[in-house]
Amino acid sequence: MYNEYIFILKYFLFALFISTLLFFISFFFVYQVMDREKISSYECGFSPFSDSRMKFEIRFYIVGILFIIFDLEIIFLFPWLLVIMENMAFINGYGMFLFILILLLGFIYEIMNGALDWE
Repeated sequence: MYNEYIFILKYFLFALFISTLLFFISFFFVYQVMDREKISSYECGFSPFSDSRMKFEIRFYIVGILFIIFDLEIIFLFPWLLVIMENMAFINGYGMFLFILILLLGFIYEIMNGALDWE
């Protein structure tokens, strides 16, 4: 009944295994030195001891929002890939081609409007 979800479960278990393995490898094999700045609080790249009303660039939020939007759209590619691999229904490819085309046009629109320019 749930055979189609086995692949997703295997993917998540593999990702969990690799991320845990890399975490422990980096934790045990890297020389760690604690200093005052490393253990102090850190927020958004600003010194925590300065004024809380200091001005900052709105570009950080724009890039973050764009990342979330495009990341969520890319998430739809994984289930589509599983359906294409199982059914070999190439008619679904036209819908995904349209989806990727709209995604690409949105990205080009953002670049042309200068949303990703830092100057």
